[in-house]
Amino acid sequence: MIRLTVFGRAAALATLVSGLALSSVQAQEISASHLQAARDTINAIDATRQFDNILPNLAERLKAEFILSSPNFQDKISETVDNEAIALASRRADLEKEAATAYAKAFTEDELKAIAAFHSSAAGKKFLSTLPLVQRELGRAAEIWANGISRDLTSQSTAKLRDVVAVAPSQPSGAEAVNPAPQQ
Repeated sequence: MIRLTVFGRAAALATLVSGLALSSVQAQEISASHLQAARDTINAIDATRQFDNILPNLAERLKAEFILSSPNFQDKISETVDNEAIALASRRADLEKEAATAYAKAFTEDELKAIAAFHSSAAGKKFLSTLPLVQRELGRAAEIWANGISRDLTSQSTAKLRDVVAVAPSQPSGAEAVNPAPQQ
């Protein structure tokens, strides 16, 4: 009897918590204009372009698998998989909706409008088109900088620690000097 009472209370608590969670989710619904601002931002920055090849790549991989196991039916396999992929292409809109929802949750409607406005401008378009080049150059600069900093840190620290650690010139830098035990 006690177990039933405990179970009943747990069920009631779970129902109450799920009801609160549902009302919280409903309170966070995103307005149509907010979603539209998110879609405009996604379009302006080509946020989902990186996913354009998912379906074609999956179709090619599936065709290769089927053809490997049944090479005599290559034409039929290619035709069938291509037709099925084309039929599934409309589901790309689901990804766009999820992306818009993610952006709408991360940014206010006004922020999304500002982001879309900037990236739709000439400066924003140039920013997007040159960003990969700038990032590559920055990566190279950071690597050169890190190598220089590493060299300078090593040489300066070695110079300052030379007297303290008494590194013998024949030992590699950073190796601790080994003081031989006095012989008796």
